[in-house]
Amino acid sequence: MNLTRRRLITQGATALATSLAFSTPFPLTAKPLTPTPTPTPTPTKLLFDTDIGSDIDDAVALAYLLMQPSIDLLGITTVTGEARKRAALASRLLELAGQTVPIFPGFEAPREIATRQPIAQQAVKLSVAQLLGTDQPHNPEAAVDFMADTIRAHPFEVTLLAVGPFTNVARLFEKYPDVSRLLKALVIMGGKYSDYPTPWGPSEWNGIIDPAATALMFAKAKCPIRAFGLDITWQVSMDAQQVSRAFATHPLLREVRRWSEVWFAERDALHFHDPLAAVSLVDPSVCTYKYGEVAVNLSPGRAGFTEFVAANPERAIASDRPLIEVAASVNKDQFFDQYFAPFTPRAISALN
Repeated sequence: MNLTRRRLITQGATALATSLAFSTPFPLTAKPLTPTPTPTPTPTKLLFDTDIGSDIDDAVALAYLLMQPSIDLLGITTVTGEARKRAALASRLLELAGQTVPIFPGFEAPREIATRQPIAQQAVKLSVAQLLGTDQPHNPEAAVDFMADTIRAHPFEVTLLAVGPFTNVARLFEKYPDVSRLLKALVIMGGKYSDYPTPWGPSEWNGIIDPAATALMFAKAKCPIRAFGLDITWQVSMDAQQVSRAFATHPLLREVRRWSEVWFAERDALHFHDPLAAVSLVDPSVCTYKYGEVAVNLSPGRAGFTEFVAANPERAIASDRPLIEVAASVNKDQFFDQYFAPFTPRAISALN
């Protein structure tokens, strides 16, 4: 079930009524139809909230979004420590892509606990000129105001893709309670929704960096949500040699590869956490999905852990909160084909 169909369910329609709405009987006396051109799909209007500069996968995701013609990127907001340097990293990729998109640095610290992500490590790859002004203070509320203004300007058309800790998103829903109802969808990379083994057990970084924000986001959202947990994204990865080959085909990818040197100095693999969420905007079928509700634990030692509870979609009829669509499996080959397609159809051969 896609996000649009689930919106219908949350408005009180049943699954049967949804399917019947598209089954108009064909007239018995109909004449042969003249083929009509397939209409060009309307690009997805997108806001991108990111902690680019820590895990390299944010830059990998942004490079894809900038090359994808079916994405209309309306703006970028950054989150966690050194948010202005993170904005400068995003600006560098925009420059290489020949695009101009508003960028707003957002909140740098969690709502209630000490920060665990104080610096943007990959900013060391930027020049002095590119870092100019990033040491100056900024107003994080401006990022939230920008998101709200953009969503209100395009009601029910904007998808918010959030792939960092959820401080900005939580503040958006808190400050502007009407805005989440005006979103087309909220797509996130965060949480863990099954017992698939990962090195961190039931925890996931974006969820635990700001547990209060994670809980508030899920509690306040009144729009369709699609979530990609660590249990699924961990399954899609490349080692340093694979990245070196596959990311040699385009200037954007080569810049990301250069930044990845910082990442690979301490780690042995790139996991495509955020890019999987990004690719799903274009090809949702890269994953299968399950539907239910998400609870966020706020108890000491488990703060920010997520728990998925499967539910019948008809439960949503009696509630103003939609069920959450959670990735349940991933087709890795299909993902890589889709990710590299905007750069060159043959880029995937570099993986062999």
